[in-house]
Amino acid sequence: MTRLPRTPALLAVARRVVWFKKPEDALADPAHFLAHVMTYGTIRDLAALDSVVPRSVLREALEHAPPGIFDPRSWAYWQLVLAGRSPPPPPPARAGISPDAPAAPASAPPRA
Repeated sequence: MTRLPRTPALLAVARRVVWFKKPEDALADPAHFLAHVMTYGTIRDLAALDSVVPRSVLREALEHAPPGIFDPRSWAYWQLVLAGRSPPPPPPARAGISPDAPAAPASAPPRA
């Protein structure tokens, strides 16, 4: 994955969108950072990206998106805008977790 420059604008976006990491650490993981911006970023955050990050890098981030970040709406939007995919492919899934798996049965309450 292409490294992102540590510009003041991107550090500010990282500080706001990936609030649980230091901005420098967020930019060190471009796929994770860009997935967060494409899902939770404002129009200003996207404008800050536009001046520094080429669309090819956004496409690359989409292809390497970590599971659990994109919501269905954002995933569908960026798949259409960046890759021309409609309908979108399934989003990345966490290993060992299947959305179609039946829920575990609830344990019976203790008898008195």
